[in-house]
Amino acid sequence: MIGGPVRRLIVGISGSSGAIYGVRLVEVLSSVPDVETHVVVSRGAEATISYETDRDPARVHELADHVYGNSKVGAALASGTFVTDGMIVAPCSMKTLSSIANSYGSTLIARAADVCLKERRKLVLVTRETPLHLGHLRLMSSVTEAGAVVLPPVPGFYTRPESVEDIVDHTVTKILDQFGIEANLIERWAGI
Repeated sequence: MIGGPVRRLIVGISGSSGAIYGVRLVEVLSSVPDVETHVVVSRGAEATISYETDRDPARVHELADHVYGNSKVGAALASGTFVTDGMIVAPCSMKTLSSIANSYGSTLIARAADVCLKERRKLVLVTRETPLHLGHLRLMSSVTEAGAVVLPPVPGFYTRPESVEDIVDHTVTKILDQFGIEANLIERWAGI
């Protein structure tokens, strides 16, 4: 990154089911040295965090270095001159995916993702929906062609997960691998 050893990462949490992926990502990143987090939580995500997890959305805000409202499309994250190492949208709803794929930057999550694509920065989308119809697949293909990484939360079971947290940590590890960040959350595959 330009300007020093601190890595800036944007984490967008959309209103899709699976908010735990974004929440856990922010929790883990809060303890990684030299990573500065810029977190955008949609209103739908706030409701989903409260409904699906035992976490308080306010605690997610406390763990982040910087927090932005999703309607603040004029925030620093909306400009390519605000240099980051990239962005993760976890979970990424189909609505958010559609906005990103179609360069429809009406929210800060979609605009910041668009900036990552245009600046050729890493963009990881943890898409959450199943089953997928052709429109979903076309959107995923479109963002992949634009440079994004589509990373659905599909856990490996070779780790023999014993809890939902173990399953979530597998996906969080796959996300962090995209940025070369090791958090030692899982036992890595070493062969049979």
